[in-house]
Amino acid sequence: MSDDEMITIWMRPERVRRSGPGRRPGYSREQITGVAVRIADAEGVQAATMRRIAAELGTGAMSLYVYVPKRDDLLDLMIDMVMAEVELPDRPGGGWRSDLSLVAHQTRVTGLRHPWLVPLIGSRPTLGPQLLRVNEFALGALDGLGLGIDDITGLVGMLNDYVHGAIRREIGWLEEARRTGLDPERWRRDYVGPYVRQVVEAGTYPLFSRSVLESRTALLTPEERFRHGLDRVLRGIGAQLPTGAPPHTPARPAPDT
Repeated sequence: MSDDEMITIWMRPERVRRSGPGRRPGYSREQITGVAVRIADAEGVQAATMRRIAAELGTGAMSLYVYVPKRDDLLDLMIDMVMAEVELPDRPGGGWRSDLSLVAHQTRVTGLRHPWLVPLIGSRPTLGPQLLRVNEFALGALDGLGLGIDDITGLVGMLNDYVHGAIRREIGWLEEARRTGLDPERWRRDYVGPYVRQVVEAGTYPLFSRSVLESRTALLTPEERFRHGLDRVLRGIGAQLPTGAPPHTPARPAPDT
């Protein structure tokens, strides 16, 4: 890989090609990225190729490399574009628990709207401006509470691990239900249910059987289950705060999905 190829897209000035008589039409990173996001939402991120984007724009693929030199750049731009949908105040201020809860719920809404987003973030390091904005807000929610920066980043990382894992699991269930043509409830009841009953009746896995027969979380909706797990993660974070740290305020209402 050449030195030029090692330069991240965030350090490359955007090239502007103006349209005019006898010239090919000009494009922008935002325009190219917007088309890529629409394709990925409909068909998956692998479908968002330069060739496909160029076809949507009515031009040749090579002409787009002037604006977005390589696929890694395109993926970083796509992540950043949809992370702009995570709605947060300019700075934390509602209490650490409320602020982190807002980050978690907003990330879930955005991740479910764009199913390719969280798997893509988990597969590559990326530091676009919008991702940094969200991360800075989350770090700021724990700043000033007596924690060192290593503890702050570690706790925010733990929160992100839970949120991203929960989103991936929920997307997986939705995709499996869609593949089988069943809604999630029917998928659990009719497709998986007979096997689960067989396992329970065999008695080989008693704790699993108890989780099926006695657990109340199995009856929760996906959003309720997300809240249930998030509450425990936030309790864990709270347990790490020094004695005398400011109390949290009630969590903000979660956005509609």
